[in-house]
Amino acid sequence: NESQLGAPEYKSYDPPAASDLPGLGGTLAMDSEQWVELDRLAIEASAGPGSVGAVETSFDTMMFSRRWLREQGLDPTKLSAIRVSGDSMDPLLKDGDEILVDRTPRPFREGIHVLRLGEVLNVKRLQAGKPGRVLLISANPAYEPIEVAQDEVDIIGRVVWKSGRV
Repeated sequence: NESQLGAPEYKSYDPPAASDLPGLGGTLAMDSEQWVELDRLAIEASAGPGSVGAVETSFDTMMFSRRWLREQGLDPTKLSAIRVSGDSMDPLLKDGDEILVDRTPRPFREGIHVLRLGEVLNVKRLQAGKPGRVLLISANPAYEPIEVAQDEVDIIGRVVWKSGRV
């Protein structure tokens, strides 16, 4: 008998409703002291040839644990989520992935960043190049690195988290 082994009394094909489970009451409370809503912006960072940046309008929010953000050293007021478009950062970032961008002003450092090159918004790995220059590197080997003058690139923020479909 499975109940003697600690199995729940319901059958695996007929689980109880969440409202019937003790302590859940049908919903999980979203305590604002524990959770913070971060804006999802209606813009895309191109992981490809580039996309012209649109107006940064919030169309939704995502919930993040305040504790997790604090552990990561992230300020919720400097974070926003945007969508990746294109395949140049594949397999690291795939078309349709959501990325969390930290817009905290910092000195240049290498890593994955959202940047503006002219009117085009991109997501690329930034690497220091020759003096006064920076390399924009795609994760996808089908795309060659691009070297540009550092003052031509407006670094919007560092990518600190991603979410995507399996």
